[in-house]
Amino acid sequence: MNPLLSTDSASGDINNLIFNGLLKYDKDIHLVGDLAESWEVTEGGKVITFHLRKGVLWHDGRPFTSADVLFTYQMLVDTNTRTAFASDYKLVEKAEAPDPLTFRVRYAEPFAPALESWGMGIIPKHVYEGHDINTCEANRHPIGTGPFVFSEWVPDEKIVLKANLQYFRGRPPLDRYIYRIIPDMSVQFLELRQGTLGGMTPTPDQYNGYPEFFESYDKYHYPAFRYDYLAFNLTNPLFKDRRVREAISESINREEIIEGVYQGLAVPATGPFPPASWAYNPDVKAPAFDLEDAKKKLADAGWVDHDNDGIIDKDGKPFEFTLSTNQGNKVRESIAQVIQNSLKKIGIRMDIRIVEWSVFIHKYVDEKQFEAVLLAWSLSRDPDCHAIWHSSNNKTGQYNFVSYSNPEVDRLIDEGRRTFDLEKRKVIYHKIHALIAADVPYAFLVVPESLPVVHKKYIGVEQAPAGIGWNFDRWFIPKAWQTDLQS
Repeated sequence: MNPLLSTDSASGDINNLIFNGLLKYDKDIHLVGDLAESWEVTEGGKVITFHLRKGVLWHDGRPFTSADVLFTYQMLVDTNTRTAFASDYKLVEKAEAPDPLTFRVRYAEPFAPALESWGMGIIPKHVYEGHDINTCEANRHPIGTGPFVFSEWVPDEKIVLKANLQYFRGRPPLDRYIYRIIPDMSVQFLELRQGTLGGMTPTPDQYNGYPEFFESYDKYHYPAFRYDYLAFNLTNPLFKDRRVREAISESINREEIIEGVYQGLAVPATGPFPPASWAYNPDVKAPAFDLEDAKKKLADAGWVDHDNDGIIDKDGKPFEFTLSTNQGNKVRESIAQVIQNSLKKIGIRMDIRIVEWSVFIHKYVDEKQFEAVLLAWSLSRDPDCHAIWHSSNNKTGQYNFVSYSNPEVDRLIDEGRRTFDLEKRKVIYHKIHALIAADVPYAFLVVPESLPVVHKKYIGVEQAPAGIGWNFDRWFIPKAWQTDLQS
């Protein structure tokens, strides 16, 4: 529960309720002030001056000041901090807090995603100073400025937050928020049927197939700003040859995943940007499903079934690997099975390993102890993809865990960060989209729809371009209805 350290969406769900950034996105995906009341961008984009809100308090009652923002910046660029986000802040030439309500950063050169980067959750200096940020007790008992205050964490069961009575935007109407940890989606759905969940995200077959179970819930669906992917560990000899990665990618029947797993509520992914992004290159197409061409590419790379046992081999070694993914996600388990069946048809044996979420992320992904993984990226609205695709971000705990490296992609990412003109940026990111897709560091699979459901007793839920959670701190349940809902 530290926004500087967390790298997964589950942690982000909680951090977003406990911490604030200087800026945030509103319902229409426009940047607005959060802890910053206003700001000025000067000297051609090189200098940003933030004017902070007065009277903001940390959850322990201490005042929030610019010293906390400066400290957060210093922790982000500290080489001891195990963060995946340092690259955005290392571009800062100078950061200063000239007075308690002013924070100023100067960049050596203009940085287009600079404002969005200051949506990072700010952490309290008085809590972390003098401690190792990676192991500090506050990572398990966080103190923020956000609408909800940490109350309790029962591992493998729940996280409980309470309303921040001193929240600068006004006390949230909800007294308590319980984040249930239910690894089995069938159990989640059973609880939804009983009306004991305030909300959840059902699987597509649950969403489409059981309308009678949703009588007490409002259903929403909208394009997700994310994509599913199979990632190759590019340091593994099996995947160093691009022809092999191409063969695996084009042997996967994406339409089977869309129709069979997502019930039609998805579209093929073509690269690192979803169709809803202005960085998406419409000229890049998803790989055609072609088993014969896949077999030819594997043969060209030296992989042939020499002993007629159904598994291709090279230099006496069969082509077999393990695809790892996280426990409790039935959709990913189903996708893994589709891929497994597809690869069997081209002579590749793929085993599936299902791992508990935190172990999967921290032991397998962060430490690069995998052959291939099945995951999804939830993306920021600015397409700056330095953290995921730049070759400098391939260290332990960073997002380029596949060890992807392409000097031209590095150059274009750096150029995209310096370019403010939107049309010029589009040209840059369209090239990035095409180059990464051609390199096949991932088998880009599908872009699904978000399918949240919320109990009808919640008032204030509003679907917008940003989804439905953008105003969660204003949701409420009328008193007459509160006794029926358990959580």
